[in-house]
Amino acid sequence: MTYLESIALFRTLPCLAEPGKIIVIGKPARTLEAVLPYLATLPGIIAFNPSQCTLTFRRQPGFLTIEREQVYITQVKDVQEGLDLLSALTESINLVWEKRNELRAVTENKRSPRPLDIWTLLPQTNCRECGEPTCMAFAVGLLQERRFIHECSPLLHDENFSDRRATLEAMLPILI
Repeated sequence: MTYLESIALFRTLPCLAEPGKIIVIGKPARTLEAVLPYLATLPGIIAFNPSQCTLTFRRQPGFLTIEREQVYITQVKDVQEGLDLLSALTESINLVWEKRNELRAVTENKRSPRPLDIWTLLPQTNCRECGEPTCMAFAVGLLQERRFIHECSPLLHDENFSDRRATLEAMLPILI
């Protein structure tokens, strides 16, 4: 059974984060409230607020935010790419809906780690061996998927940091 027929392009705005690109705003053919808890089980979630019915994914580049009645996609090249992304999102929503019986709906707030969450687990030596000027910059790099845990030499080689490394690996499994 198809959950969603389409997401129509409602509006575009200039993307302030990436000059020359746009933000695409889409209107789904029906409310997305019932499918959001299942979409929140997917990887790449930055935040999910079930009481507000908002879900934000990280995408390369930019972000995808899904609400009950609207969808926002940032850092889109042009209108055609926006239309393609809205079509692909419609297909993905329908696929998740079809598989919902195999998923465990998320019913509580969910958020991804923030830079400070990561920084507190790093050695905080600012040794620059990773190529970043500070451990905070390295933490941001980890979250942006520009850096990898194994690039932190003290974290990798100093046994005093093994618990922190294990925690980071659990928090950021795709960034190991």
